Amino acid sequence: MFVLDAYGQPLDPCHPARARRLLAAGRAVVARHTPFVIRLRDRAAANSTMQGAQVGIDPGSRHTGIAVFAERDANRTGLYSIQLDHRGGAIRDKLTVRSQYRRRRRSKNLRYRAPRFLNRTKPKGWLAPSLKHRVDTTMSWVSRLTRWAPITAVHVEKVAFDTHTLSAGRPLEGVEYQQGTLYGYEAREYLLAKWSRKCAYCGATDTPLNIDHIHPRSRGGSDRISNLCVACIGCNQAKNATSVEVFLADRPKVLARVLAQAKTPLRDAAAVNSTRWTLWWALTGTGLSVATSSGGRTKWNRSRTGAPKAHTLDALHVGDLDTVSAWPHTVLVVTATGRGTYARTRTDKYGFPRLALPRTKTIRGFQTGDLVRAIVPSGKKAGVHTGRVAIRSTGSFNIRTRNGLVQGIHHRHVGLLQRADGYGYATHPETRHCAAFPPGSEEPGFHTGGNR
Repeated sequence: MFVLDAYGQPLDPCHPARARRLLAAGRAVVARHTPFVIRLRDRAAANSTMQGAQVGIDPGSRHTGIAVFAERDANRTGLYSIQLDHRGGAIRDKLTVRSQYRRRRRSKNLRYRAPRFLNRTKPKGWLAPSLKHRVDTTMSWVSRLTRWAPITAVHVEKVAFDTHTLSAGRPLEGVEYQQGTLYGYEAREYLLAKWSRKCAYCGATDTPLNIDHIHPRSRGGSDRISNLCVACIGCNQAKNATSVEVFLADRPKVLARVLAQAKTPLRDAAAVNSTRWTLWWALTGTGLSVATSSGGRTKWNRSRTGAPKAHTLDALHVGDLDTVSAWPHTVLVVTATGRGTYARTRTDKYGFPRLALPRTKTIRGFQTGDLVRAIVPSGKKAGVHTGRVAIRSTGSFNIRTRNGLVQGIHHRHVGLLQRADGYGYATHPETRHCAAFPPGSEEPGFHTGGNR
């Protein structure tokens, strides 16, 4: 749990059991509901000895993993795990709809407008709103974590895949990548993600996959990433040095799919690579120590510690480390939901306004998206309901809880827990152990890891 001193300055995080004892003894109060933050009444940061914490970031196109951990002598202990779900797809769809509305108005000559075609330019470093959103939300949570914990350093994957290792004839700089322990990890991980971890020819899953040349090298094929795929052992041996056109002659649909998918870049990797420099510059602007690493190094670290694949565990394994002793068993899933809309109307399929919304967003002191707890004493809806509220002008609200939607809760039964901040919160268990670490071997509240 995150801990603040009496003046709101961050202290070292503590175990949930200790936080409960401090709250029960009256030495602490709740400063924030989600993520849970307590504030001590009788301690100042100036009188405390702190070890500090660090943040690991695994940027992704749809999900970004964030891990808060303590590190001592290259041994990391996970303290808090966050999976940040982006809404770049929703932003792209809304911009597409808006452009369609505008295109119709221009073509219909509904009003005079000076012609604009090629006279609009974009500044250097411009990112599409759906991409900039990924950087903004990641930086927002890094800023929040620095307010709740004594963060001293940030470790981030600068690229999803090291493009140097994916191009033939372009050796990496530095002794570490010269046919060293990371050799081959970048290309293999890229191909597994691109082909969805299944055989390109038969679609087999949960089986060992080999890297195969679509056009064999003996027939003039290159080692470029666009000429590689993953294939199961049976298909790889059956194809051998045969041309892909001959091997799939009796399956023309599969042949067309393989050739098309080989030329298609990995879209998620392209989105991450487009934002890597912007995110790095933003992180360096925080004044924290920023260390970068590649996705291949992260996978290599996980293979050494025996950790399973997960966004938050990838964030915990970013950069230079020797061992990982433990990680939290619960992940906070933070979904970017936005803060509503400025528009006070709803349009039909033709773009004409048909439904007028209330001109004010606050009803009885609540706004849609606030985290509330409703205690209903009697009736069909009697009980305690905790979740996100949807306000109504009548004062009868709807609350979406973990168990579903509860409608028609009167505002007098509703109490505010936390203001809407543009994010939705949920939790799920962290990925279980590999076979080397049975479930009974962990400390309560944490998964244990170690070297293989």
